[in-house]
Amino acid sequence: MASIFDKLTSTNDKNKTADLFAAVEEDNSANVTEDSIVLDAATATTHKNLKELSQQLLKYGLLESATKPALYQAAVRQQQELNAILEPLDLSLKIDDIRGLAFVVVAAGSFDGDDDDQWAHPLVRRQRLNLEQSLLIAILRQHFVNHELETGVGDNSAIVHLDELLPQLNTYLGELGSETREDKRLRNLLDQLKAYGMVTDINEHEQVKIRPLIAHVANPENLKNLLATLKRSNNNRTEESAR
Repeated sequence: MASIFDKLTSTNDKNKTADLFAAVEEDNSANVTEDSIVLDAATATTHKNLKELSQQLLKYGLLESATKPALYQAAVRQQQELNAILEPLDLSLKIDDIRGLAFVVVAAGSFDGDDDDQWAHPLVRRQRLNLEQSLLIAILRQHFVNHELETGVGDNSAIVHLDELLPQLNTYLGELGSETREDKRLRNLLDQLKAYGMVTDINEHEQVKIRPLIAHVANPENLKNLLATLKRSNNNRTEESAR
């Protein structure tokens, strides 16, 4: 027969066991809460990164590994998530991993008409390139391609001196009769193309760096035909002036 001491001991053991289970449950509850906080913080950070990336891409249109390596790598890792953000805007993200370039384009199939219709996209703020701008792009692209042939695709250090560009531009557009005016025309065009992400500022050595986006900006065959047409036109003007 159990004594009063046995009953008291049994009661104490039960209370201790209940307290132990309660402590374990409280500890587990605390761990779950802490894990949830960590996950929520990680999710918030991911959302913040995606927001920053999408804003950068919509503002500038591109990210280069040479100038913004961290953002570029993040864009590469999260290309699928970024495309999900851009898709409702009829835009998509392209990656040129060889040249270290991430850039926004109008999504394929967004327009059923001419390819030029993509310029009507409400978020493509750039205007159509004029003849002189297109010509300079064609000339710069030739320099960029020659640089890649010599150093390999992915070497983004293509630099050209203004003295190399000036006679080429004059060959196609004709001379203005003043070196100062011709130099100003070239500088103005380069400044316009800088806004398109094609070149950098003119440095102290009178040079510009050709940016890798130029490899994607136009069809090489179209640029080649443009140069041929302009050269014939300029030759005809020269012959008429000589008569």
